[in-house]
Amino acid sequence: MIAAFAQDIQDKDNKHYITFFLLFSLLLFLTGIFFTTVLTESAKSMLLSHDETVASSLLSQGISEQVIMAALTENERTEEGASLLTKTGLTQNQETEFLLPLSRFQNHARFLIFFCTFLLSVLLFGGACFFLHQREQLYEQACTVMENYRRGDYSPHLPQTSEGGIYRMFSAVDGLATMLQAQKETAQNSKRFLKDTISHISHQLKTPLAALSLYQEIMENEHDQPAVIEEFAKKTGLALKRMEDLLLSLLKITRLDAGSILFEKENCRLQELVSHALGELTTRAETEGKKLLVEGNPDVSIICDPAWTAEALSNLVKNALDHTHAEGVIRIVWDASPAAIKISVTDNGEGISPEDIPHIFKRFYRSHKSQDTQGAGLGLSLAKSIVEGQDGLLSVHSVPHIETTFTLLFPLYLTKL
Repeated sequence: MIAAFAQDIQDKDNKHYITFFLLFSLLLFLTGIFFTTVLTESAKSMLLSHDETVASSLLSQGISEQVIMAALTENERTEEGASLLTKTGLTQNQETEFLLPLSRFQNHARFLIFFCTFLLSVLLFGGACFFLHQREQLYEQACTVMENYRRGDYSPHLPQTSEGGIYRMFSAVDGLATMLQAQKETAQNSKRFLKDTISHISHQLKTPLAALSLYQEIMENEHDQPAVIEEFAKKTGLALKRMEDLLLSLLKITRLDAGSILFEKENCRLQELVSHALGELTTRAETEGKKLLVEGNPDVSIICDPAWTAEALSNLVKNALDHTHAEGVIRIVWDASPAAIKISVTDNGEGISPEDIPHIFKRFYRSHKSQDTQGAGLGLSLAKSIVEGQDGLLSVHSVPHIETTFTLLFPLYLTKL
């Protein structure tokens, strides 16, 4: 309870209200002292006035001053004195208004009590109204901000300028609003990504579908020419292969984004990994008159998912083949340092323009200089997702018309079980 009270008084408004009550209590105490002093002086004045009246009356009747002084300073009460007052009608039951000095004292005391009570009540009521007004303004401000939250506007924030229970609640609500804003932005980004992905898929499928339709029409019209049918049958196969690669790449990227892929890491030798990644690409390189050079220590091993890492390397080599002219050279090199294992894929092709570097790993991104090359612009994005999904890094450095190097970097802690 004490701890809760200590937290409550940290609230700025509560602190001010408690301070007001302490000052009000002090004022009440000082008012009591003042009231007591004033009434004491009034009572003294009343008694002195009464004694002066009695003394004056006795002197007028020829009573000696010594007798009057003795009577006025006498402190002992006697039965004869009480009996004398009774005979004069001055008893406890005597009405106050018939005792002029006492009546004046009573009226004076009533006025002081009423006046002090009125002032203190006005002060107390004003302080309470001020506190309630301040708190009501705070509640209205909070309601306005939360209404904006309800409408989806998360730009305003609840007041958090002080400590205390209500401000801790505001902080919690603000945190909840921030989380809702993040979820809203995530949902909007997902919708935008889905819209863009569908648009890109439609665009990528439009060309091969139109080609397939054209090839079929040609083969139907040229059914008596085996050479033409064979040529366009091969083109049909290439178009279907392109569509298959596109859909498979999209499926892989979607699974990576959804987190449904669990990388099964194991210790594998880099030489075998690179050999698996090259696979059928060696045949393509020979057909296109390009060279694939592999360099590296055959004893170097790495902890990774061999299938997915080979997929990433394969996409990098495919990209190099797409942008390297005949007689070009693609080098796959790896080495181990005390901090990491580095794998690089370098080609001496046309290179990447500086303005394209920041966008090169975006999905479906195609430079204006590579519109005539094959591919859908998913290979590099997929490779980056695979590498980063295993806590690795993928970067690129390019000098146009000289060489381009993609570097896979796996920190040292990933190279050991």
